[in-house]
Amino acid sequence: MKGKHKMKTFFILLMLLTAGGCAAARRCEMAESVMFHADFENGSADSWWMTDPDAWRVETLGEDRVFSLYRQSEYTPPVRSPLNMALIKGPVAGSFVLEAAVQSTTKDYGHRDLCLFFGYKDASHFYYAHLGKKADPHSHTIMVVDGKPRTAISDTRTDGIPWDDKWHKVRLVRDITTGRIEVFFDDGKKPVMTATDDRFAYGRIGVGSFDDTGRFDDIIVRAIPDK
Repeated sequence: MKGKHKMKTFFILLMLLTAGGCAAARRCEMAESVMFHADFENGSADSWWMTDPDAWRVETLGEDRVFSLYRQSEYTPPVRSPLNMALIKGPVAGSFVLEAAVQSTTKDYGHRDLCLFFGYKDASHFYYAHLGKKADPHSHTIMVVDGKPRTAISDTRTDGIPWDDKWHKVRLVRDITTGRIEVFFDDGKKPVMTATDDRFAYGRIGVGSFDDTGRFDDIIVRAIPDK
């Protein structure tokens, strides 16, 4: 759990010292504001809506409490799209930065994944970043669900995410003025995937997986003022 404690300290310092920060280098002049933070230390997931509440729980790991997707959701989406979603009930964001500590807890295979959801309008209209072990047409890419089965929209991406059983950091930057989407993994300076799409400017944000399990903690959403 050492790495996890280090990440928790990192996120707390980030909130205290950079309630401003920058969404991306090109927008450093725009101050950000924290609009949501969840560390689950109160043992509650009341701030979240889930496709299957029975698949999620707050677990105690050592001195920490974390949000755990511990089994497959009993959920049938209207079109081909992820099964395991937990969406923030609170603020609906336009331009934002999402940061979280994440841990994959599933077996190791090519499509091992965790997902970040955003621009969520309803079950048939939203975006998600699929952080997959190996890139292929349906893995490790930014997807849009727009009234039909998910479609990849990435402009760039790496070969995949080196998932193991450790905790990692993820960051997603969404700029609705340009349609730009960037996803970062751990301390990487370059995004592991990018896309440009403007069809869903505002929508809910969340975490989960297509069909795997995982844990999430220290989830922070910062709003970026629109230009």
